[in-house]
Amino acid sequence: MPGPSDARRIQLRHAASGAAFSGIYHNGRAADLVAMAELSEVLADTRTGETRSFDVAAIDIVWEMGRRQRMAELIVLSGYRTEATNREVNGAVNSQHLRAAALDLQISRARFDNFGEAAFKLGRGGVGLYPAHGFIHLDSGPVRRWIDGGPALAAPVVKGPPPRTPAEQRIDRMAEAWASLRRR
Repeated sequence: MPGPSDARRIQLRHAASGAAFSGIYHNGRAADLVAMAELSEVLADTRTGETRSFDVAAIDIVWEMGRRQRMAELIVLSGYRTEATNREVNGAVNSQHLRAAALDLQISRARFDNFGEAAFKLGRGGVGLYPAHGFIHLDSGPVRRWIDGGPALAAPVVKGPPPRTPAEQRIDRMAEAWASLRRR
């Protein structure tokens, strides 16, 4: 029988909608269906408000990273996306966001490298680092990793902005779309 120490507590806030969840979502043996429904609401598509049952495995990865990094609250930039929203932000055609199995987390510059390295070492799902935009993508899909914009985790500081690659330009458009959704 799971005890209180087995319970998984998470605190998330969606940057665009302001929706938040703080509580136990898993008792150590099984996910709490009511809590997962609440999390699915918090992680709804920000453009349409549409929800989809969020993948417990994705929440587990985010919970584990928050626990390991000792982060009380995690700020979500993107959770579930409809196909239309995914196109609007230039997301990958087969994005895990479409399956409600991915979260993009806002990570401060001071914590970014350490969080990213720890996420890679966790060895669960996909990890995408977007240092120029201050977010890290975590998903419960196949294990893979990428760094958008190219520099390694401990890259030296370069004076002046380097030319934007096509991938960086796509991320810029995603960030602009998220910002426009916040203003609505």
